[in-house]
Amino acid sequence: MRFDLTDLKLFLRVVETGSITAGAAQAHLALASASARIRGMEDALGVPLLRRSRRGVEPTEAGRTLLHHARLIGQQMEKMRADLGEYATGLKGHVRLLCNTSALTEFLPDRLATFMAAHPHVNVDLEEKLSSDIVQAIRDELADVGIFTDWVDSSGLETRLFCEDRLVLALGSGHPLGKGLRKGAALPFAAAVEHDFIGLAGDSALQQYLGDHAAKLAKRLRYRVRVRSFDAVCRMVASGAGLAVVPESAVLRSRDSANIKMVRLSDPWARRRLLLCMRSYDDLPGYARELVDALAAHG
Repeated sequence: MRFDLTDLKLFLRVVETGSITAGAAQAHLALASASARIRGMEDALGVPLLRRSRRGVEPTEAGRTLLHHARLIGQQMEKMRADLGEYATGLKGHVRLLCNTSALTEFLPDRLATFMAAHPHVNVDLEEKLSSDIVQAIRDELADVGIFTDWVDSSGLETRLFCEDRLVLALGSGHPLGKGLRKGAALPFAAAVEHDFIGLAGDSALQQYLGDHAAKLAKRLRYRVRVRSFDAVCRMVASGAGLAVVPESAVLRSRDSANIKMVRLSDPWARRRLLLCMRSYDDLPGYARELVDALAAHG
């Protein structure tokens, strides 16, 4: 049984994309060559590695075992490149980083920009996901580092504090929910779900998170408009178009903050700690460890 690195990289790409065609393209192989390589691996093992259907392909039990070992080999290769990279020029490494909406829009850009300026030979593949999906992806070895809220069970993973994050209600100055509220008062999320919301456009992890909490109250949030940034959300709130749930920092830095009443949510899930997570810090390539160190909260 002889599998070369091209076989293993191809198999990883096929499983990750759910398609032999897409996997072949990402591995820079012709479809016929990729199909032949997959068949060759299956013939060598004497068992099928992929289940094929109209929706694409997925790994069999044997395929999942091969996938696990292929990822381990890939990680070792990356670590070797990182260790040897000090003696070469060009790209030193590649890190796949997953994060939730608050981290992506509020806290990550400055720290990540500083790291990348100091490490011009490291590329970072950044993707937004739900915190629960981030933790599962790290467990499944689909990413190197994640940033997620501490309300998600991360047992079995190593974590470090990234930052503190509080979700608040942002209300226009004339919004009925804000009338009669004393300074520093808090409201439950349940008090807001009957009102019109302003939200983020697209498949935002934060909007999914809020939708899940609304569903627990047997409610569905009504969005009058969805925009592309927290700055735009705050402008819409200030104009009286609706209310929003946003990170506290988004309101504080908004140029419309004078026209927004910020009310803290009393729900425990609104007070969050954002954590960095990884399978094993020591097993990360050197450049990935440097990224974790740069992003972790200090002091």
